[in-house]
Amino acid sequence: MSKYLVNKFLYTVDREHELTERYRDDPAGTVAWWERERACMILNCAVAESTTWLRFTDEERGALATHDHVKLFELGAHPFLTLTLWIAMFERDFDEPLGMQLDYARKLAHVTQPYPDITT
Repeated sequence: MSKYLVNKFLYTVDREHELTERYRDDPAGTVAWWERERACMILNCAVAESTTWLRFTDEERGALATHDHVKLFELGAHPFLTLTLWIAMFERDFDEPLGMQLDYARKLAHVTQPYPDITT
């Protein structure tokens, strides 16, 4: 697994409003496009270079494509990156204050320490 690549995806998608909306509306398509078109560019690699660290694993791709923040956390994605992106994408879907954040936490309530390693 390339936690760095997953975290870079989460970070870059969160920093570009149009990309955030695209990921909200078409997660699988956005993940495939980003992996194909942006991963190498963002990581400043030669275009012809092709290594496994420039591609998501099937498990990472699946979790990103289904907005599965619990699985991403279990895989070692940084929780602050998923949280800030999820706020941008899903906070508007909740009526109560902090509703999205409470839902996010509730879905991770089963996780106990030690937490998955989030270092990259």
